Amino acid sequence: MRTLHSVKRLSGEITVPGDKSISHRAVMFGSLAKGVTLVKGFLNSADCLSTMDCFQRLGVSIARDPKGPGTLLIHGAGMHGLTARGDEICRLDTGNSGTTTRIMSGILAPQPFASLLSGDDSVNSRPMRRVMDPLTQMGADITSVRGNGCAPLLIKGRPLTGITYHSPVASAQVKSAILCAGLYADGITTVYEPAKSRDHTERMLRAFGADIEEPGSFGVRIHPADELRTPGEITVPGDISSAAYYIAAASIVPGSEVLIRGVGINPTRDGILRAARAMGADITEVSRDDTGAEPIADLLVRTASLHGTVIEGSIIPTMIDELPAVCVMAAAAEGETIIRDAHELRVKESDRIEAMTNGLRSMGCAIIGTDDGFVIHGGAPLHGAPIACCKDHRIAMSFAVASLIADGETVLDDESCVRISYPGFFDDLESLVKE
Repeated sequence: MRTLHSVKRLSGEITVPGDKSISHRAVMFGSLAKGVTLVKGFLNSADCLSTMDCFQRLGVSIARDPKGPGTLLIHGAGMHGLTARGDEICRLDTGNSGTTTRIMSGILAPQPFASLLSGDDSVNSRPMRRVMDPLTQMGADITSVRGNGCAPLLIKGRPLTGITYHSPVASAQVKSAILCAGLYADGITTVYEPAKSRDHTERMLRAFGADIEEPGSFGVRIHPADELRTPGEITVPGDISSAAYYIAAASIVPGSEVLIRGVGINPTRDGILRAARAMGADITEVSRDDTGAEPIADLLVRTASLHGTVIEGSIIPTMIDELPAVCVMAAAAEGETIIRDAHELRVKESDRIEAMTNGLRSMGCAIIGTDDGFVIHGGAPLHGAPIACCKDHRIAMSFAVASLIADGETVLDDESCVRISYPGFFDDLESLVKE
């Protein structure tokens, strides 16, 4: 439990933790590559540590490098070097990480052993048929143990065949699972999406030497590989999903100015910047570096008079995790904000549509949750209230931002869930508070 109050202003510089999505993939592909990979900026959060633990259980040597926090040395086992350590079934705990569960399904499907993927209650209630179906089409033997299309998943390794798959959802996790399986498949594998999802997997696999093409129409094609080769070093940029809370906070707290250092601004992840600017946010790229695999910039955010907007369509996959923070911005903005096409919010760590609707309504916001989003009438003063975080890190951090402009006490029922993606969030936020 944590009690929060409004603040006068925010000012200063902040460096957000490494990108969660990229940290997952750095461990995965570093483990599958031949040679040693040095990872800088790795996010030491519960989700990413779950991925690291899974690969260590599969025989990969991963060491914390003494050069600094967030630095890993991965001694890759190679694509065909993962082992079940003599167990009849390799049991892997994915914790709260849906990313780990879904992408590892594609990695484990072609391995010469059986695996059982299981996580916490939240992960074991999330839909997995979206990866089970295409992997089964490739020849995988993958079963939902409880028969409900969710984890635990029993995966019995088998040879795979390349397919062309038209995904009904724009999901980087689904796409990544199929592409990883495609590395091992007999023949070419192509994935088409209804909109372009984040492309961290494609970028990183290219860095590891994979043969990937983009045939158009939101498609990605991968050729089978004998091995991946380490690029030697990977630098993980700051997580734009974590930066979103400071973008929202600095935009709505009067008299604020916050510089967010080293944020990844991949165009498949920058929807928060586009949506915030459409609402009138004052965001400046102070510097930009496009020389690496992922573009990076320092973002200067100042208080602005926000107004309502419509957020829908192809921008949604580029900001799905940031939508709770955008809801808080919309509550502070003048006029109506409509968010559509965000069905995916229903099946995250919590039902984020329900969680944000209930919480903001209790704080005095006129908000309606719809099947696929929200209608938010902003501009009314917010007041403190008890908030059910639903064990969801993004809900907890979003309402921490809302508390900054709310009259009275805002009480979060669970602060510990922020460890999933941002263990130091409350300390970092407090460092920006000025009297």
